[in-house]
Amino acid sequence: MPIILTILLVISNISVVFGFDLPVSRISDDSLLRNRMKDAWITEAPGRVLSQRARTEVLENGERVLVSAVEGREEFMVLFSRELIRGTSVDNRRGTREFPGWAQGSWMITRRKDTGAGTLIRFFPRSDQNTHIQFKPFDREKSQMDVVIYGAYISRSIPVAVPFERIYTMQLNDILSLVESKHPLHYFEVQPYNYTDSRKMIEQIRSRMGALRFADDGAIDENGNYVFIETLQAQSPNRPGLNCSGFSKWLIDGLLRPVTGNRLAIEPLKAPFGVRGSSFTVNWEERRDVFFGLDWIRNLAAEANGTLRSASYRDLAEFEIRVNNFSSLIVNENRTFVANSYPGFLPEAGYGIQGLHPLLYTLAIDEPYSFYLAAVSTEISTPSSVRGTPRLRQYYHIAALIPYFDEYGNFRIVVFESAAETSFNAFRNRYPGHHVNLVKIPVSDRFDP
Repeated sequence: MPIILTILLVISNISVVFGFDLPVSRISDDSLLRNRMKDAWITEAPGRVLSQRARTEVLENGERVLVSAVEGREEFMVLFSRELIRGTSVDNRRGTREFPGWAQGSWMITRRKDTGAGTLIRFFPRSDQNTHIQFKPFDREKSQMDVVIYGAYISRSIPVAVPFERIYTMQLNDILSLVESKHPLHYFEVQPYNYTDSRKMIEQIRSRMGALRFADDGAIDENGNYVFIETLQAQSPNRPGLNCSGFSKWLIDGLLRPVTGNRLAIEPLKAPFGVRGSSFTVNWEERRDVFFGLDWIRNLAAEANGTLRSASYRDLAEFEIRVNNFSSLIVNENRTFVANSYPGFLPEAGYGIQGLHPLLYTLAIDEPYSFYLAAVSTEISTPSSVRGTPRLRQYYHIAALIPYFDEYGNFRIVVFESAAETSFNAFRNRYPGHHVNLVKIPVSDRFDP
């Protein structure tokens, strides 16, 4: 098993108690400690390093660092693990006596067991094992830097004009000054208070969902009646409910009613919105309804943005997500981590679902007052009742995705779909190889469906 994977499995067994993180520039410097430990831990012969017991060191400001080594098959890791700090503000930060290896300010230095040569240095600018900066040797005079967030290379192979071994004892800010503005440092600068309205909205949605049920093709019309989306005929009063489309309308109605006093009508939400399809797909739209989910979320987003922002935000370019914040993903192939190309936004498809987690993280930083409706699509041959029809991309499911940071600064994604709350992992794993189109919806602290 690769040493990095081994380390992550070990440190993941520690109870998760995230802390309140500081801006990266204010992380206490431990370069003097690493310099003092260099001969005994970082450049010493592998056998001697691995024979040493872990030891706790104290920085000048009183913060504690656990120095230790973990052995893998061909490599070993020297850890400078910061104590995990908990709190909700700078004033009440306190140590937890836990040293998970990924607390803010921690370093991991990977070395080969046969030669002792360094192969990778990893620094954790946030108390999140899924976000880190790493350095690799390039030649005698230069190194390379990567920025990794939830398995995506946000930046990759940035040249650093110092030898790899010099990074062992450098201050982080000195390293970052060498790459100037090439690193996306803002993705590590989380302001939890920016997501207060998101957290309020989530709780209000949860509090109103208890009486909801799932019903195929179900929605609530502008008069508050449960009807079927296709025919607008009334549902049975015995067990009325909502499907994924009707539930997404229920969510948007809950945001707009406090402002307009009304719910949205159903029929306009079915109308084609924006460019999609071709002269070929036109012939199949009526029979296959391939763009229903895409048109539905675009119409909902136009209504939400036009009402909660301004009329100018009804334009598709204002609310459809088309950013490309990374171009490759780290995947595990045969127990080896490799970088695979990620094309980002594709017209007529959206984003590959395998990159959705890091995409939502970057969107949460860049758009802290927004959440997203997702239309899931894949190429489908034919319905079982029809033979001989072509494979077409069909948008057949809708979900609401709310990425945010909690009061401790931990990244979360809430998923609401089909009158229920589900986990993000369940949502993502349900649709391997699928794509999602995303539209942006303004967050509101008032919700009344």
